[in-house]
Amino acid sequence: MSDEILLEVKNLRAKVEDKEILKGINLTIRPGEVHAIMGPNGSGKSTFSSVLAGNPAFTVTDGSATLHGVDLLSLSPEDRSHEGLFLSFQYPVEIPGVSMVNFMRAAVNAKRQYFHEPPMSASDFLKLMRQKRAVVELDNKLASRSVNEGFSGGEKKRNEIFQMAVLEPRLAILDETDSGLDIDALRIVAGGVNKLKTDRNATIVITHYQRLLDYIKPDFVHVLYKGRIVRTGGPELALELEERGYDWIKEEEDAKLNQES
Repeated sequence: MSDEILLEVKNLRAKVEDKEILKGINLTIRPGEVHAIMGPNGSGKSTFSSVLAGNPAFTVTDGSATLHGVDLLSLSPEDRSHEGLFLSFQYPVEIPGVSMVNFMRAAVNAKRQYFHEPPMSASDFLKLMRQKRAVVELDNKLASRSVNEGFSGGEKKRNEIFQMAVLEPRLAILDETDSGLDIDALRIVAGGVNKLKTDRNATIVITHYQRLLDYIKPDFVHVLYKGRIVRTGGPELALELEERGYDWIKEEEDAKLNQES
Protein backbone atom coordinates (compact mmCIF):
# COMPACT_ATOMS: atom_id res chain seq x y z
CA MET A 1 0.00 0.00 0.00
CA SER A 2 1.06 3.58 -0.64
CA ASP A 3 1.09 6.80 1.35
CA GLU A 4 -0.01 8.57 -1.82
CA ILE A 5 -3.72 9.43 -2.01
CA LEU A 6 -5.36 8.45 -5.28
CA LEU A 7 -8.98 9.45 -4.57
CA GLU A 8 -10.03 11.83 -1.83
CA VAL A 9 -13.71 12.59 -1.29
CA LYS A 10 -14.69 15.11 1.37
CA ASN A 11 -18.22 15.89 2.57
CA LEU A 12 -19.68 15.11 -0.86
CA ARG A 13 -23.33 16.03 -1.18
CA ALA A 14 -25.45 15.63 -4.28
CA LYS A 15 -29.10 15.76 -5.31
CA VAL A 16 -31.29 14.76 -8.21
CA GLU A 17 -33.93 17.41 -8.92
CA ASP A 18 -34.87 18.50 -5.37
CA LYS A 19 -34.05 15.27 -3.56
CA GLU A 20 -30.74 15.04 -1.70
CA ILE A 21 -29.20 11.57 -2.20
CA LEU A 22 -25.61 11.92 -0.97
CA LYS A 23 -25.45 13.57 2.44
CA GLY A 24 -21.77 14.05 3.20
CA ILE A 25 -19.56 11.21 1.96
CA ASN A 26 -15.93 11.01 3.05
CA LEU A 27 -13.62 8.45 1.46
CA THR A 28 -9.86 8.13 0.94
CA ILE A 29 -8.36 5.56 -1.44
CA ARG A 30 -4.68 4.87 -2.02
CA PRO A 31 -2.98 3.12 -4.95
CA GLY A 32 -3.08 -0.66 -4.72
CA GLU A 33 -6.27 -0.77 -2.65
CA VAL A 34 -9.62 -2.43 -3.31
CA HIS A 35 -12.63 -0.84 -1.59
CA ALA A 36 -16.06 -2.48 -1.50
CA ILE A 37 -19.16 -0.31 -1.03
CA MET A 38 -22.24 -2.17 0.16
CA GLY A 39 -25.63 -1.12 1.42
CA PRO A 40 -29.38 -1.62 0.98
CA ASN A 41 -31.25 -0.48 -2.12
CA GLY A 42 -31.69 3.29 -2.33
CA SER A 43 -28.75 4.08 -0.07
CA GLY A 44 -26.87 6.06 -2.74
CA LYS A 45 -24.30 3.57 -4.04
CA SER A 46 -24.96 4.03 -7.76
CA THR A 47 -25.50 7.77 -7.26
CA PHE A 48 -22.03 8.01 -5.73
CA SER A 49 -20.44 6.31 -8.75
CA SER A 50 -22.48 8.46 -11.15
CA VAL A 51 -21.46 11.67 -9.40
CA LEU A 52 -17.77 10.73 -9.53
CA ALA A 53 -18.12 9.93 -13.25
CA GLY A 54 -19.89 13.23 -13.97
CA ASN A 55 -23.45 12.13 -14.79
CA PRO A 56 -25.30 15.43 -15.46
CA ALA A 57 -28.52 14.07 -13.90
CA PHE A 58 -27.00 14.77 -10.48
CA THR A 59 -26.09 18.14 -8.99
CA VAL A 60 -23.23 18.39 -6.50
CA THR A 61 -24.24 20.81 -3.73
CA ASP A 62 -21.20 20.60 -1.45
CA GLY A 63 -17.87 18.90 -0.90
CA SER A 64 -14.96 17.91 -3.11
CA ALA A 65 -13.51 14.94 -4.98
CA THR A 66 -9.94 14.78 -6.26
CA LEU A 67 -8.23 12.08 -8.34
CA HIS A 68 -4.42 12.07 -7.94
CA GLY A 69 -4.74 15.73 -6.93
CA VAL A 70 -6.94 16.78 -9.88
CA ASP A 71 -10.32 18.36 -9.08
CA LEU A 72 -12.71 15.81 -10.55
CA LEU A 73 -15.83 17.90 -10.10
CA SER A 74 -14.51 20.66 -12.38
CA LEU A 75 -13.95 18.26 -15.30
CA SER A 76 -16.28 17.00 -18.04
CA PRO A 77 -17.12 13.27 -17.95
CA GLU A 78 -14.73 12.58 -20.85
CA ASP A 79 -11.86 14.43 -19.16
CA ARG A 80 -12.48 12.48 -15.94
CA SER A 81 -12.05 9.36 -18.05
CA HIS A 82 -8.82 10.69 -19.59
CA GLU A 83 -7.49 11.44 -16.10
CA GLY A 84 -7.95 7.78 -15.21
CA LEU A 85 -11.51 7.23 -13.95
CA PHE A 86 -13.40 4.22 -15.32
CA LEU A 87 -17.01 3.29 -14.54
CA SER A 88 -18.35 -0.17 -15.33
CA PHE A 89 -22.11 0.16 -15.66
CA GLN A 90 -24.69 -2.02 -13.98
CA TYR A 91 -26.59 -2.18 -17.27
CA PRO A 92 -24.16 -1.64 -20.20
CA VAL A 93 -25.80 -0.06 -23.24
CA GLU A 94 -25.75 -1.35 -26.79
CA ILE A 95 -24.33 0.89 -29.55
CA PRO A 96 -25.52 -0.57 -32.88
CA GLY A 97 -23.43 0.26 -35.92
CA VAL A 98 -20.27 1.08 -33.95
CA SER A 99 -17.70 -1.70 -34.00
CA MET A 100 -15.77 -2.52 -30.84
CA VAL A 101 -12.49 -1.96 -32.70
CA ASN A 102 -13.44 1.56 -33.84
CA PHE A 103 -15.02 2.40 -30.48
CA MET A 104 -11.96 1.42 -28.48
CA ARG A 105 -9.46 2.93 -30.91
CA ALA A 106 -11.35 6.24 -30.71
CA ALA A 107 -11.29 6.07 -26.89
CA VAL A 108 -7.57 5.27 -26.74
CA ASN A 109 -6.63 8.02 -29.20
CA ALA A 110 -8.86 10.58 -27.47
CA LYS A 111 -6.96 9.89 -24.26
CA ARG A 112 -3.63 10.16 -26.08
CA GLN A 113 -4.70 13.47 -27.63
CA TYR A 114 -5.65 14.77 -24.16
CA PHE A 115 -2.04 14.18 -23.06
CA HIS A 116 -0.64 15.63 -26.35
CA GLU A 117 0.53 12.22 -27.57
CA PRO A 118 0.35 11.02 -31.21
CA PRO A 119 -2.46 8.60 -32.14
CA MET A 120 -1.73 4.90 -31.92
CA SER A 121 -1.15 3.21 -35.27
CA ALA A 122 -3.63 0.62 -36.52
CA SER A 123 -1.13 -2.22 -36.19
CA ASP A 124 -0.12 -1.25 -32.64
CA PHE A 125 -3.77 -0.94 -31.64
CA LEU A 126 -4.69 -4.36 -33.01
CA LYS A 127 -1.75 -5.84 -31.10
CA LEU A 128 -3.03 -4.12 -27.92
CA MET A 129 -6.53 -5.51 -28.55
CA ARG A 130 -5.18 -9.06 -28.85
CA GLN A 131 -3.21 -8.74 -25.60
CA LYS A 132 -6.13 -7.35 -23.62
CA ARG A 133 -8.72 -9.77 -25.01
CA ALA A 134 -6.76 -12.60 -23.41
CA VAL A 135 -7.13 -10.99 -19.97
CA VAL A 136 -10.91 -11.51 -19.92
CA GLU A 137 -11.08 -14.46 -22.33
CA LEU A 138 -13.07 -12.35 -24.82
CA ASP A 139 -13.82 -14.15 -28.07
CA ASN A 140 -12.45 -12.48 -31.19
CA LYS A 141 -15.93 -12.61 -32.76
CA LEU A 142 -17.36 -10.53 -29.93
CA ALA A 143 -14.57 -7.98 -30.24
CA SER A 144 -15.38 -7.59 -33.95
CA ARG A 145 -19.10 -6.89 -33.48
CA SER A 146 -20.95 -3.68 -32.65
CA VAL A 147 -20.59 -2.53 -29.05
CA ASN A 148 -22.64 -4.90 -26.86
CA GLU A 149 -25.17 -5.53 -29.66
CA GLY A 150 -26.80 -8.91 -29.13
CA PHE A 151 -24.46 -9.70 -26.22
CA SER A 152 -25.67 -11.69 -23.23
CA GLY A 153 -25.48 -10.06 -19.80
CA GLY A 154 -22.25 -11.90 -19.04
CA GLU A 155 -20.72 -10.96 -22.39
CA LYS A 156 -21.54 -7.29 -21.81
CA LYS A 157 -19.84 -7.33 -18.41
CA ARG A 158 -16.84 -9.17 -19.79
CA ASN A 159 -16.67 -6.60 -22.59
CA GLU A 160 -16.56 -3.79 -20.04
CA ILE A 161 -13.63 -5.35 -18.23
CA PHE A 162 -11.95 -5.68 -21.63
CA GLN A 163 -12.50 -1.93 -22.16
CA MET A 164 -11.02 -1.33 -18.73
CA ALA A 165 -7.99 -3.43 -19.67
CA VAL A 166 -7.42 -1.38 -22.82
CA LEU A 167 -7.83 2.02 -21.12
CA GLU A 168 -5.74 1.13 -18.03
CA PRO A 169 -7.51 3.50 -15.60
CA ARG A 170 -6.03 4.66 -12.30
CA LEU A 171 -9.40 4.18 -10.54
CA ALA A 172 -11.98 1.64 -11.72
CA ILE A 173 -15.50 1.75 -10.29
CA LEU A 174 -17.44 -1.49 -10.79
CA ASP A 175 -21.12 -0.71 -10.20
CA GLU A 176 -22.84 -4.02 -9.39
CA THR A 177 -20.87 -5.72 -12.13
CA ASP A 178 -21.92 -9.07 -10.63
CA SER A 179 -25.65 -8.55 -11.27
CA GLY A 180 -27.03 -11.10 -13.70
CA LEU A 181 -23.81 -13.10 -13.95
CA ASP A 182 -23.69 -16.87 -13.68
CA ILE A 183 -20.82 -18.38 -11.72
CA ASP A 184 -18.57 -18.92 -14.77
CA ALA A 185 -19.00 -15.36 -16.06
CA LEU A 186 -18.46 -14.03 -12.53
CA ARG A 187 -15.21 -15.97 -12.25
CA ILE A 188 -13.93 -14.67 -15.60
CA VAL A 189 -14.90 -11.05 -14.95
CA ALA A 190 -13.44 -11.08 -11.44
CA GLY A 191 -10.31 -12.81 -12.73
CA GLY A 192 -9.87 -10.04 -15.29
CA VAL A 193 -10.20 -7.39 -12.59
CA ASN A 194 -7.61 -9.16 -10.44
CA LYS A 195 -5.15 -9.46 -13.32
CA LEU A 196 -5.41 -5.72 -13.95
CA LYS A 197 -4.63 -4.77 -10.34
CA THR A 198 -1.28 -3.03 -9.81
CA ASP A 199 0.34 -0.93 -7.10
CA ARG A 200 -0.54 2.20 -9.14
CA ASN A 201 -4.29 1.71 -9.55
CA ALA A 202 -7.26 1.10 -7.27
CA THR A 203 -10.74 -0.36 -7.52
CA ILE A 204 -14.12 0.46 -5.99
CA VAL A 205 -16.49 -2.52 -6.06
CA ILE A 206 -20.15 -1.65 -5.52
CA THR A 207 -22.15 -4.76 -4.67
CA HIS A 208 -25.01 -6.16 -2.61
CA TYR A 209 -23.47 -9.56 -2.13
CA GLN A 210 -20.49 -11.32 -0.62
CA ARG A 211 -20.14 -13.68 -3.59
CA LEU A 212 -18.25 -11.16 -5.75
CA LEU A 213 -15.93 -10.43 -2.82
CA ASP A 214 -15.02 -14.11 -2.71
CA TYR A 215 -13.23 -13.45 -6.01
CA ILE A 216 -12.21 -9.78 -5.71
CA LYS A 217 -10.75 -9.48 -2.22
CA PRO A 218 -11.38 -6.05 -0.67
CA ASP A 219 -8.97 -4.28 1.66
CA PHE A 220 -11.78 -2.15 3.04
CA VAL A 221 -15.56 -2.55 3.16
CA HIS A 222 -17.84 0.48 3.57
CA VAL A 223 -21.57 0.44 4.28
CA LEU A 224 -23.57 3.23 2.70
CA TYR A 225 -26.95 4.05 4.22
CA LYS A 226 -29.15 7.07 3.54
CA GLY A 227 -26.40 8.85 1.65
CA ARG A 228 -23.62 8.43 4.23
CA ILE A 229 -20.89 5.90 4.92
CA VAL A 230 -21.97 4.59 8.31
CA ARG A 231 -19.59 1.64 8.78
CA THR A 232 -16.06 0.88 7.59
CA GLY A 233 -14.15 -2.32 8.24
CA GLY A 234 -12.17 -5.10 6.64
CA PRO A 235 -13.42 -8.12 4.67
CA GLU A 236 -15.03 -9.47 7.82
CA LEU A 237 -17.65 -6.70 7.65
CA ALA A 238 -18.93 -8.08 4.32
CA LEU A 239 -19.19 -11.54 5.88
CA GLU A 240 -21.17 -10.08 8.78
CA LEU A 241 -23.55 -8.36 6.35
CA GLU A 242 -23.99 -11.63 4.47
CA GLU A 243 -24.93 -13.34 7.72
CA ARG A 244 -27.03 -10.64 9.38
CA GLY A 245 -28.37 -8.56 6.49
CA TYR A 246 -28.76 -4.78 6.72
CA ASP A 247 -31.63 -4.50 9.20
CA TRP A 248 -29.35 -4.16 12.24
CA ILE A 249 -27.52 -1.26 10.61
CA LYS A 250 -30.79 0.40 9.61
CA GLU A 251 -32.09 0.12 13.19
CA GLU A 252 -28.90 1.50 14.76
CA GLU A 253 -28.56 4.38 12.32
CA ASP A 254 -32.25 5.32 12.45
CA ALA A 255 -32.02 5.37 16.25
CA LYS A 256 -29.05 7.75 16.02
CA LEU A 257 -30.93 10.04 13.64
CA ASN A 258 -33.94 10.08 15.96
CA GLN A 259 -31.71 11.05 18.89
CA GLU A 260 -30.07 13.84 16.85
CA SER A 261 -33.45 15.25 15.81
